[in-house]
Amino acid sequence: MKLIILDRDGVINEDSDAYIKSPEEWTPIPGSLEAIARLNHAGYRVVVATNQSGVGRGLFNLETLNRIHRKMHRMAQEAGGLIDAVFFCLDVDEAHPHRKPNPGMLLEIGRRLKCSLQGVPVVGDSVRDIRAARAANAWPLLVRTGKGVRTVEQETESCANVLVFEHLAAVATYLITPPE
Repeated sequence: MKLIILDRDGVINEDSDAYIKSPEEWTPIPGSLEAIARLNHAGYRVVVATNQSGVGRGLFNLETLNRIHRKMHRMAQEAGGLIDAVFFCLDVDEAHPHRKPNPGMLLEIGRRLKCSLQGVPVVGDSVRDIRAARAANAWPLLVRTGKGVRTVEQETESCANVLVFEHLAAVATYLITPPE
C-alpha cells in the first residue's frame, strides 16, 4: 500500500489566519483536488491530518467541522479522487500528543492503517508539519501554498533537507513521474 498524508489548510484548501469556520469558507486550492485524484490513480491512499483548534477555541463546533469535511470529500470525489480518512486534533494545548508538531496524530494513522510511516510522504505548509513528520519517521514535503512561502523564508533550519514544491499538484507529479 502506498500512503500519502496531507495537511488540510494551506495544502488542499486556501488557509485563513482567522480559521476556516464554515463550509462556505472552505475553498480548494486550484489543482489540489485533481492532484488527489492523480495520486489515487497512481495507487496512493490519501489521508488528511489536520490541527483544528478552532473547535477547541469555540470558533465553530464539531458538527460544522464535519460539514466542512463532507464538502471536502464530495469535491474530491467530483474531481475523481478519494480521501480515505481525515484525522484531526481539536485541542488548543500545544503539548497535546496528537497536535502537530507532535507526532501522535501521524503515529495513530500508522497504527490504524497497520503500516510503518518510514518514507511515507507527509505534505504540509508549516514547520509544524515538518516537525511532526520527522518525529514520526515519515518523509516531510513542503508546499509554498498556505503558510509555505513564509515557512521557507523564516524557518530555514527546519526546512533543511526538505523538498519544497509550488503546490500539491507539483508534489503529485514528482511522486508519480518515474525517475529518468
